[in-house]
Amino acid sequence: MNELNQLAVTDEMMLDEREQIIDQLMREYSDDILHLVYTYVKNRTIAEDLAQEIFIKCYEKLNQFNQQSTIKTWLYRIASNHCKDYLRSWHYRKITLSNKVFDHIPSKSKQVEEEVIKHSEENSLTNAIMNLPLKYREVVFLHYYEELSLKEISKITSVNINTLKTRLKRAKELLKDKMIEEV
Repeated sequence: MNELNQLAVTDEMMLDEREQIIDQLMREYSDDILHLVYTYVKNRTIAEDLAQEIFIKCYEKLNQFNQQSTIKTWLYRIASNHCKDYLRSWHYRKITLSNKVFDHIPSKSKQVEEEVIKHSEENSLTNAIMNLPLKYREVVFLHYYEELSLKEISKITSVNINTLKTRLKRAKELLKDKMIEEV
């Protein structure tokens, strides 16, 4: 990816060159983007669809990459903004409401309930993280799972570093309380 970081992306760039760059980005960052998107939407299928849309958007906006940050930070910024737009969309709000209605319909299969309980016990920390409010979940994911510095997270989210520190501290407190509550 070093050659990509040094590459001057221009409007006149050949179509093949742009496609090669996007192919390389997808090979290197598709899993990372998918994980980031999943932390926002909490649904694997939707996360995969959004990740594809993000790489299409990157292809369209490749000439806007001005190398003021790393290509990874630029990709994460696009992904983060795309996910936030999706979460504000009418489509998402309608789907979420429909799913909440189905969640309250009791299951007739005890075996399914036992599997869900077993699964949730095995993944209690992951579930606790996924149940954090978005502003905390985003910081925890980017800092601990993607191992980004607070400075990089600040560039991605457009949030002040001190605010990120506070959110990280608050997220840890919430996670601690949740884990103690489960024990």
